[in-house]
Amino acid sequence: MGENSEEEDMIKIVPTNQKYHYDLMKQNIRELKRAYPFLEIKTAGRSVLGKPIPYIKIGTGKKQILYHASIHANEWITSVLLMKFIENFCKAYIFNQNIQGYSAQRLFQNISLYIIPMVNPDGVDLVTGNIDKKSKIYQNYQEIASRFPTIPFPDGWKANFNGVDLNLQFPAGWRDAKKIKFKQGFTGPAPRDFVGEGPLTQPEALMLYDFTLSHDFSLTISYHTQGQEIYWDFQNINPPRGYEIGRQFAKVSGYDLTEVPYNSSFAGYKDWFIQDYNRPGYTIEAGAGENPLPISQFNQIYQDNEGILLYGMILA
Repeated sequence: MGENSEEEDMIKIVPTNQKYHYDLMKQNIRELKRAYPFLEIKTAGRSVLGKPIPYIKIGTGKKQILYHASIHANEWITSVLLMKFIENFCKAYIFNQNIQGYSAQRLFQNISLYIIPMVNPDGVDLVTGNIDKKSKIYQNYQEIASRFPTIPFPDGWKANFNGVDLNLQFPAGWRDAKKIKFKQGFTGPAPRDFVGEGPLTQPEALMLYDFTLSHDFSLTISYHTQGQEIYWDFQNINPPRGYEIGRQFAKVSGYDLTEVPYNSSFAGYKDWFIQDYNRPGYTIEAGAGENPLPISQFNQIYQDNEGILLYGMILA
């Protein structure tokens, strides 16, 4: 983006140097709406604990796209990524600037980008320390975690409040996922890898499912950490242009375009989207290291992924 003294004076809204929890995201969304009133902000659904799960819509075009993040609790840095992208895109839009050579105003006219920055707010609040440790809510998490002493607590927590892994909740090989995870010992509520009693039994997963059914998304991106990899197919289903767009994502990010390991290749959101729509759907594993990734990695993650977020809008 080019230099602009007016822009320099604008307050930066989304912090990129601290743990990012649900209340901070809500505050940032309010501030973004005040600064950029053209944003559409509504509730897509609610979490197990009743937290409203917001979505942000950018643009007025016919082509619809969905990005979402933090379906896994200890991957909360992906929420910061999407929130910061919203802020940076909005700045470029109001100052009629380009992002990586592309006009923000033209993209705004051509697409309707829907972003759900925090699919699993209950779990994120646990991992980021936004829950009173004396509360019954925290004790519930502790009780589940105590059955899995080898998984660090709370850092190893991926699931929702009920101990269900939300990215194992979609009707795309769910029984295969159950078989694999049960063999691994995840037969009931757990910090990660429990598939639940059936597909779409958890409100956060059902929210994402219903939200998708009620729109006409040309392309979806699900943000996870870590591994610097891009997953683009599901079993033998290769959606039209899926590989070609994935190659472009790999080129602009430096990430590897690869296939999902077999034991993780069922019942995810991306799997269901590709299965039911035969359209490009991606899981991006941002960053490198051990979850939760430190916020000190954020600048590198953003630099690597801004091109993906942009090209998702251009190529969909």
